[in-house]
Amino acid sequence: MSPDMNGIVLVLNAGSSSLKFAAFAATPAGPEARYAGQVEGIGAAPHFVAKDACGERLADRRWEGAEAPANHAAALAVIIDWLETALQGAPVIALGHRVVHGGPDFAAPVLIDLHVMAELQDLVPLAPLHQPHNLAGIAAAAKHFRGVPQVACFDTAFHRSQAREAQAFALPRRFFDQGILRYGFHGLSYEYISRALAAEDPALGAGRLVVAHLGNGASLCAIEGGRSRASTMGFTALDGVPMGTRCGQIDPGVLLHMLGTMGMTLPEVTKLLYSESGLKGLSGISQDVREIEAAGIEAAEQALEHFAFRVRREIGALAASIGGIDALVFTAGIGENARALRARICRGLEFLGIALDPARNEANAGDISAAGAPVRVLVRRTDEERMIAEHTLHLVAAPRGPAA
Repeated sequence: MSPDMNGIVLVLNAGSSSLKFAAFAATPAGPEARYAGQVEGIGAAPHFVAKDACGERLADRRWEGAEAPANHAAALAVIIDWLETALQGAPVIALGHRVVHGGPDFAAPVLIDLHVMAELQDLVPLAPLHQPHNLAGIAAAAKHFRGVPQVACFDTAFHRSQAREAQAFALPRRFFDQGILRYGFHGLSYEYISRALAAEDPALGAGRLVVAHLGNGASLCAIEGGRSRASTMGFTALDGVPMGTRCGQIDPGVLLHMLGTMGMTLPEVTKLLYSESGLKGLSGISQDVREIEAAGIEAAEQALEHFAFRVRREIGALAASIGGIDALVFTAGIGENARALRARICRGLEFLGIALDPARNEANAGDISAAGAPVRVLVRRTDEERMIAEHTLHLVAAPRGPAA
């Protein structure tokens, strides 16, 4: 029997030391945002924040000592305790989870059962810094919401529409058959942006887009007709452009040299690539673009210029993969807010028909392209949580056999 559609869809996004949530009311028109927030600093200095749909802060709590939530299950208990009061008795009818890696088989959101959990556990080696925490969030939710359907929504699923040549590495075919291929990530963000643009402007939504999801994690995607055609991230979330602390694309020979000649261990190289590189490593200051821009030193300038160069290069490559470009879309934390860095990125892309209006860019307008420019340059806020809520509501509302 389909659940009562007058309840709440709760979206959970579990990170390594955080648990984000968003609560949506299930309505005939789709999910309506009610509350959002997170517990960050799990295991260290936990901090709980909750806001309403207008962004007004409703809760702000920090802990010290033994009372602090020490794991994801305890963090979820904090969120649930707050929501029980905020929701005033409205039932949670479904839970949606962001799961980073869906492997080659999960090309769409799926209802979670024991079989699905076992398959997702098998994918942990493909995303060791993300997948375990996603699964921990699911397990914790299952204990608190017994019998409530849970849905896994995958960051990789949107990219399964790519052709084999876009997904394959130039390795013997047996490796592709074993699941070693370019999966791509940030798919929920790209799906949301693609759908939102299609609703706003159907012709543009059906056209050729390059979307730059630039945040602490960063990637770009070529989208044609609403479908992913190529992306910068590959087998893991390390590939592509530099990120906050991740290196992005690197010659694999460098890794062989580190592991061989330099005698570095695998854990040391893993820590270097995931946690000590990117903007943080290049600048020697921070992974935060605001702090780097304010530093005023040569290393900071070089870090920003390198980031802009790599993003600019990928925009050109992705445009080539879909035979041109109708719009460039900036989204996520850096893409939506870093005005000066957006200008750096677009400088030199005039050959593609890309030109910025400096005043509109500085004002953070939705369309920052210069008047008459052949290619539109847009700034759009992404909403992965809403995308998850939509998928979850669709799955749990779908008929699943005779009523009980």
